[in-house]
Amino acid sequence: MSEFSRFMKANKKEKKNGFFAPTTSLTDAEGNPLKWEFRHLGSKECEALRDDCTMEVQVKGKPNLFRPKLNTTRYLMELITASTVYPDLYNKELQDSYGVRTPDELIYAMVDDAGEYQEFCAWVQEFQGFAKQIDEKVEEAKN
Repeated sequence: MSEFSRFMKANKKEKKNGFFAPTTSLTDAEGNPLKWEFRHLGSKECEALRDDCTMEVQVKGKPNLFRPKLNTTRYLMELITASTVYPDLYNKELQDSYGVRTPDELIYAMVDDAGEYQEFCAWVQEFQGFAKQIDEKVEEAKN
């Protein structure tokens, strides 16, 4: 068996779904926060989400010169939405119960505490393999 064979797909470890309770406002019969289920996103899927959330902004004082800018708020929401397995964020009955029409609005309605939402975003980023939060990387790049 060659060293090369270790790189074969059959030897690749499968990433298991993760569970996290993003809010203490939703509980089971015993009062325990409800855990949501999340799946790992592949590199290609994450890059597609990143591309969708990147826009060209004009460089000040330089006409016709643009640079890419990632809308991190939108990217984090897309990351959460794409990786959520349960609850079904597209379920009409669930959306109607909160009076919303999109998965993004539903997440904001279900996790309506700002601190909990920030912890939720941090957990999803870590679960998806990002060592540091995206916002921290942006701040580092600025300095």
